[in-house]
Amino acid sequence: MVERLVPDELWNLFQKVVPDAPVRRQGGGRRRHGDREVLAAIVFVATSGCTWQQLPSASFGPSGATAHRRFAEWSKARVWAKLHRLVLDELGSRGELDWSRCAIDSVNMRALKRGNLTGPNPVDRGKYRSKIHLITEWTGLPLSVGISGANLHDSQALEPLVRGIPPLRSRRGPRRRRPTKLHGDKGYDYDHLRRWLRSRNITPSIARKGIESSQRLGCHRWTVERTVAWLSGCRRLNRRYERKAAHFLAFVGLAATLICYRRLDGLTPR
Repeated sequence: MVERLVPDELWNLFQKVVPDAPVRRQGGGRRRHGDREVLAAIVFVATSGCTWQQLPSASFGPSGATAHRRFAEWSKARVWAKLHRLVLDELGSRGELDWSRCAIDSVNMRALKRGNLTGPNPVDRGKYRSKIHLITEWTGLPLSVGISGANLHDSQALEPLVRGIPPLRSRRGPRRRRPTKLHGDKGYDYDHLRRWLRSRNITPSIARKGIESSQRLGCHRWTVERTVAWLSGCRRLNRRYERKAAHFLAFVGLAATLICYRRLDGLTPR
């Protein structure tokens, strides 16, 4: 079970970003569970959608409380964002990242316990939700992710997401962090966003309200919509149970990492 959820290549990358275990005094306390076992337990919670209390500790070793405590420690250390970048770097070195066109989109998730970065959804009778924002490269691999309350307009997330794309390795030449073109729906139809993108040498391809049809837009944005569907494969994201925004963002980062790793492992289609 552990080797299936955390393959050797993913484990080797994870070892580069995980903090060192704290040094214990001699002669006391229980044996510390291995990081690989705990990581497998966290991946199981993320993909199955179960609660920490429902974690089958007999299959992994650590209890749900131990896995949650280690998850919180690693989230504070930004382990998931670092791991996501490492996987993207490996993909970039193999020439698997297509920078010719990128797409931006968002998806709403019901926030059952409210918490930080939640807000009333203006199109769903004011129910509290969170948004997941993401930018994908042309084949659908998430390059940058973020979260916000449902009452934040999509256009306000564009600049932070573009800035959040890390400089990634290429098969040839220097690192790259800017796509050639960025596609967006009518929620991003603002002139100041187009000017800002052009100032960064990114060609905006944003649908104009009342001019361009959604069918034409879909010819270029289906990849990011498919990635949103891939995110739903991480069942922990189908509803937001975390009160802390950092923990919800950690699950989003882990889901993005798993999507990218499956491409690295040859399991995700182009």
